[in-house]
Amino acid sequence: MKRVSHSEAWIGIADCRHCAIRKSVLFAGLEEADFDLIHRPIDQLVYPPGVDIYNQDEPATSILTIRTGLVKLTQFLPDGNQRIVRLLCTTDVVGLEAMVAPRYEHTATALHATQVCRIPVETVRELSRNQPCLCEGLMDRWHRALNDADRCITEFCTGPARSRVARLLIWLSERNDGERCELFGREDLGALLGLTTETVSRIMAELKRQRFIEEPKPNHLWCDIANLRRLAL
Repeated sequence: MKRVSHSEAWIGIADCRHCAIRKSVLFAGLEEADFDLIHRPIDQLVYPPGVDIYNQDEPATSILTIRTGLVKLTQFLPDGNQRIVRLLCTTDVVGLEAMVAPRYEHTATALHATQVCRIPVETVRELSRNQPCLCEGLMDRWHRALNDADRCITEFCTGPARSRVARLLIWLSERNDGERCELFGREDLGALLGLTTETVSRIMAELKRQRFIEEPKPNHLWCDIANLRRLAL
C-alpha cells in the first residue's frame, strides 16, 4: 500500500474556531474560549486514494477527524490474511484507541481522496480533563464506532452475497444524497463483504443489467434504493 509522509500530506494548520463542520465533529461542544486551551497545533492533511494514514501497531499519538472522504480500517492477522473491519466517512473519528492504547489496532487507508484534521492525543486528554462536554463527545464517538462495527458484522458479513452488496450500496448512498454513492475497488469490496473479487464483480454486473444501479462514470453510481432494499432483506 502507498504511504506518504506527513510533510507531503500536510496542507496547513486547522482553524477549529471557523471550521464549517465543527458542530458535527469531536469539538462540537467546545466554546470559543476553549480553543485558547489548545497549545499544540491541529494539522489539516489530505491523503490521495490508496494511501495509508497510519499502520497497525504504529505508536498511537493522534486521533483524526474526517472532513471529507472515506477511510477503511484493516486488521492484519498473524497468518498474513487481512480483513476490512469498518468504513469511516465525514465527521467520523479515526484512531480513537489512541486515547487508551499505546498503538493503533488497525491500518487506516484512504479509499477516496480524504481530508482529515490530525489532533495530538495529548491535546484531547488535556481538554477532556477540563471540559465534560468533550468527554461526552468521546463517549458518543465510542458508541457510534461500536454500532458501526456491529452493523459491519451483521449486515455486510452475513446473508446471501447479493444482499451484502445491496446493503453496502444503501449504506454508502445514505451518507451521500440518498441515491448516489462513490464506490471503491472490487478487491476492497470483497475484503469488506467477505466475498471473492469475482463474486462482487459478477453481482455488480447483474445489478447494472437489472437497472438497479447505473454507473455514469467509473465507481460513481446512481442507485435504485427501493429495489436495493428488497434485495437487502
